[in-house]
Amino acid sequence: MKDLAAIRRALLAWYRQEARDLPWRRTADPYRIWISEVMLQQTRVGQGLPYYERFLDAFPDLATLAAASEDQVLKAWEGLGYYTRARNLHKTAQTVAEQHGGKLPERAELLQLLPGVGRYTAGAIASICFGERVPVLDGNVKRVLARVHRIEDSIDDPATEKELWILAAELVPPRGPGEFNQSMMELGARLCTPKKPRCEECPVSAHCSAFAAGVQELLPARNPKKATPHKEIVVAAIQRDGAYLVGRRPSEGLLGGLWELPGGKVEPGETHQQALARECREELGVTVKVGGMVASVKHAYTHFKVTLNVYRCAVIAGEPQARTHTELRWIAREEFGQYAFPKANHKFLGLL
Repeated sequence: MKDLAAIRRALLAWYRQEARDLPWRRTADPYRIWISEVMLQQTRVGQGLPYYERFLDAFPDLATLAAASEDQVLKAWEGLGYYTRARNLHKTAQTVAEQHGGKLPERAELLQLLPGVGRYTAGAIASICFGERVPVLDGNVKRVLARVHRIEDSIDDPATEKELWILAAELVPPRGPGEFNQSMMELGARLCTPKKPRCEECPVSAHCSAFAAGVQELLPARNPKKATPHKEIVVAAIQRDGAYLVGRRPSEGLLGGLWELPGGKVEPGETHQQALARECREELGVTVKVGGMVASVKHAYTHFKVTLNVYRCAVIAGEPQARTHTELRWIAREEFGQYAFPKANHKFLGLL
């Protein structure tokens, strides 16, 4: 049985001395803390900081975010990836403005009813902003708990995750749960890292079963990664009167709400030219003549990789219609900066 009180004391003493000075730790505003928690779900702190400041410059409060258009929100988020986070932020702001008087609910169970707010995010907001004694369990906290308790089952398994939630809840103190939850996340981010954990500096190493057994670098256990699939994509740079044709992706799904040049996946047995001709028929209802290649760029998403092959194309029959996009527009090169494009598109837009 772990000495929970001793772990809490040691960890909080370390955190109060060593915690990074981050902008969301200088505020008690639930809105700003909520934005930071969502933004950092799948983004490193260093990468997310400039986006956080820029997003709050654009939307300084919940009412401003709720009143914005989806295009404005996506443009402010552009480059961070995982755009479902941005769309859910927008939807939640609108829901809170309409149903909660413009204020985020104070209890984790009510926060989880909002779009895109899962158990972790709800726990972070409720504990940090409102002092509710609820746990958090992100990747950093999972790693800390798996090592402290020497859990050798894979943390990717649902049964192990359930066990970790129970252990995290037991550890949260009655007073100052938000500060304690932040100290757990800080420990995982700073010292209890995936590789080469800095156990000699760790405030709770005396209570860590993995460290005592010398197996800290073997934990946490993870399920084997599957091979990353690769997709060959063709993209049509269709130009008319100095403007390029772009389409807006449906709001739901991968890269939802972003603008892109038309195109799609090369099917087995197709040449790039055949794939482009088919995609333009299916997406736009037009016949195109495929010209020279503009660029071939590689990009990696979380679960797959792509190569985008961009070709100049000209419409020779038909008028483009939005069959798979929600909207089509002709825009000049100098207007590209006004639209939110996927990061992969930015790798070739400057070459057009």
